[in-house]
Amino acid sequence: MKLITYNVNGIRSVLKKGLVDWLKATEADYVCLQEIKANADQLDLAVFEDMGYQVCWYPAEKKGYSGVAILAKHKINRVQYGFGFPQYDSEGRLVQIETEDFTLLSVYMPSGTRGSVRQDFKYEWLADFYNYIDDLKQKSPNLIISGDYNICHKPIDIHNPTKNTNSSGFLPEEREWMDKLVGSGFIDTFRYFNKEPHNYTWWSTRSGSREKNLGWRIDYHLASEALENRLKRCTILNKVFFSDHCPVLLELN
Repeated sequence: MKLITYNVNGIRSVLKKGLVDWLKATEADYVCLQEIKANADQLDLAVFEDMGYQVCWYPAEKKGYSGVAILAKHKINRVQYGFGFPQYDSEGRLVQIETEDFTLLSVYMPSGTRGSVRQDFKYEWLADFYNYIDDLKQKSPNLIISGDYNICHKPIDIHNPTKNTNSSGFLPEEREWMDKLVGSGFIDTFRYFNKEPHNYTWWSTRSGSREKNLGWRIDYHLASEALENRLKRCTILNKVFFSDHCPVLLELN
């Protein structure tokens, strides 16, 4: 079973670049998208339905901003849009499905790069989201949280940890939060299989950062420890260039 998470930074843009043909080739069972930046009436969702996907689409109220989605080829028992906090749900930051095997979330966590107000908003999200997950995992022990976390967990996950010590996305408080979340019973599935440096999922569009591989690993599949014996492979698909992020593939037995 294949799961992909991908921050597309605008679904309409990546559709023009060949996303559909690439997605067909992946034969992914589930696809978690972030930053879709489009309402369902602004594109033809039939392009996904024709591939056999059920489409769970959750845009932000503000047009051209944020938004998440899940594409699923298998039976969905329940869909949940948001998690009960209007300040986050209005920005389209979480969609959740329950399947026969597990509960899957596509999440786009806030960025704090636009100043202290948004950084404080991010900290509020982290606290509320942690509490939500802490409760959810009691009811759904087989849990996968996929998406753009906007946090580099460890120094190995960022190209210049010393220079970025005070950068949003690598702040001590954010990294401690990741410690806490992973330590509460989750597996960083990429690091489970790969301990090597220089593996990133996002690059600045400035100064040839991607060509030089000066990136950040901020996109994750976190799986609950109950799924450990089903983990087969997790890899970063860094040769996919539709967005400033690249997809991450998780395979389960």
